[in-house]
Amino acid sequence: MKLIFFSFSLFILFFIPAHLQAQEITYLDITSPDARKITITIPWFINKEQPEKLHVYGRDLAATLGKALDFHGIFSLIPPEHYGKAQNANWKSLGADFVVLGNYSLSAKGVKMEIRLLDVGGGDMIMGKMYNGNRSHEQNMLYKFTDSVIKDMTGQNGIASSKIAFVSDQNGFKEIYTTDILGKETRQITRHKNLVVSPRFLPGGRFLTYTSYHSGNPNLYITDLKQSKTTRAISRRQGMNLAPAWSPDGKTMILTLSKAGNPDLFMCDRKGKIIKQLTRRSGINVSPTWSPDGKQIAFVSDRSGRPQIYIMQVKSGKVQRITFKGHENAEPSWSPKEGLISYSSLVDGSYQIFTIAVRPNSIPKQITSGPGDHESPTWSPDGKQILFSYRSGRTQKIYAILKNGTNMRQLFNMKGNQTYPQWTSTL
Repeated sequence: MKLIFFSFSLFILFFIPAHLQAQEITYLDITSPDARKITITIPWFINKEQPEKLHVYGRDLAATLGKALDFHGIFSLIPPEHYGKAQNANWKSLGADFVVLGNYSLSAKGVKMEIRLLDVGGGDMIMGKMYNGNRSHEQNMLYKFTDSVIKDMTGQNGIASSKIAFVSDQNGFKEIYTTDILGKETRQITRHKNLVVSPRFLPGGRFLTYTSYHSGNPNLYITDLKQSKTTRAISRRQGMNLAPAWSPDGKTMILTLSKAGNPDLFMCDRKGKIIKQLTRRSGINVSPTWSPDGKQIAFVSDRSGRPQIYIMQVKSGKVQRITFKGHENAEPSWSPKEGLISYSSLVDGSYQIFTIAVRPNSIPKQITSGPGDHESPTWSPDGKQILFSYRSGRTQKIYAILKNGTNMRQLFNMKGNQTYPQWTSTL
């Protein structure tokens, strides 16, 4: 048995059986319309000091892990109530493909966990990890294990450890918040007691920019999420200082400024200094988003009479329109993994989410349907899911959907309205 030690919370990777070596693994495409979900079960974690008794703490650990795995859209969970919650059930008779067995021990110093993933059919242990840390780390431990399972199953990193920023009016004003994928650890970032919009993470997730109206002008600010009091203005020009798109290397941003009257796109450095102007009075130009390779941006312009999505070659400035269907197309978001852009489009009086491939004569694909407005799409770090704000009547909540249009669900049950979601990788 080979042990590999890691620095984060002292967790240990144990094994990969010979029959599951990398060259023999067939990874799953969770966005394939005919993909069968993997049936998995997660019984209550066992307290190593009292293995004969089930504890609420063990239930909660298993439930959180189950929700994090289910979030990825790849698994079908068998509820623990179907087999008595314990770890000694006949997994084959339940129809499980895999089972996760966890145990823990508590002390004054914190919590230790050991979690194993077992292949029910072959009887092999796929992976096992041990975690040791403060009680405040327990959720991160479960998310780390989730991401490892997803990596093993799909060949891509999981997104359980990612963070989401959004705007909420739960305290009476529209302020910026961040949270995890399950909404368990929510943190208020701004306290301007005024209108705050358009949160944007910098690559890496440590820094966040947003536009606030608290001074009377929509100014752009940047905050260090690891140093919550370190916030400064990076663009206070008269008029709009709105919604920057950060380059993949985090060195430059493209934002909308209206300092000369017309909303145009400008490239600036991290301190807000203008490097060059990208558009010049050719209609309203807003909502830039970078391609993963940093060579192109998509943006919205009404230069043709109605809002449509255009592609610009950053180096040459050459512009090409890519949306022709729909009278109002807006809020593009470029997938981090492929040449695919999501956007909102007005259809029969309501906004729906579409995707379109970045190539000539592409036909857009409608992802959402039904009543209500589906707006402000943003991609998951793995490019498999899309977050958006869903408006029904006067209520707005954050929803997620797989890029193939399946598994649409509300993410958080929070007070107030939530809008302008933005997704990034873990800090």
